[in-house]
Amino acid sequence: MTKAESSTAPRRTPAGRLWYWWSLFVAAMLLLVIGPWSITVALVAGRRHWLYPFALFGARTWLRLSGVPVRVRGLENLDPRQSYVFIANHRSFLDTAMLFYHLRRRIGILAKKELLKVPILGYGMGFVNILAIDRTNRESALRTTKAATDRLRSGISFGVFAEGTRARPGQLLPFKKGGFYMAVEAGVPVVPVAIKYTDDLMGKGTGVARPGTAEMVVLPPIDTAGMSGEDVKRLVERAHTAIAEELAKP
Repeated sequence: MTKAESSTAPRRTPAGRLWYWWSLFVAAMLLLVIGPWSITVALVAGRRHWLYPFALFGARTWLRLSGVPVRVRGLENLDPRQSYVFIANHRSFLDTAMLFYHLRRRIGILAKKELLKVPILGYGMGFVNILAIDRTNRESALRTTKAATDRLRSGISFGVFAEGTRARPGQLLPFKKGGFYMAVEAGVPVVPVAIKYTDDLMGKGTGVARPGTAEMVVLPPIDTAGMSGEDVKRLVERAHTAIAEELAKP
């Protein structure tokens, strides 16, 4: 464990383990209670988008019952009429709910294909523009990225955890380029989003959790107008640097 990891990882106490399993239990119960009937209503009515408010309710309720209020800064940087690709770091299960609910706009998310195996959640993901990407299969990943790009062009913003997996407490992994290519091809700005303190509250590999305040900082958009695929490397570096600098702040 690095110095950065040891300074942020929560202690492995019985209370921490209990809170961790409580949080996962709440997530499972929300899926079981809300998921089946809300999906059924959306299917019967032929209005798949009706599931979105229930998904927002689930994300908000899970964070609250997990004892995680979220402080959000930087929403004033966004144009409500503009679609974006939100590039975020990822250190905790909590991050997805934070990004999905607290951006205060309808977004889709690129998610790991393993989520398709989660009962109820895997079936309902497509209703709310959560697209599963298989990074081990290049052709499949390209198809998913193209589908997300098409939705971007139609005005739906997307959130992307560009590291491709959760990082350990205190870490920021290199960014994968898929989300950046999406933004360039669709001609929409990239918005770096720094998610802070979730590794302290429910970090990867710790098996423990605790209540506390998380923070999500929406940084100024990076314009992609006039960019091509050759500019993606520079775009990745700018977003990575912006997030790293914000994470380094207390």
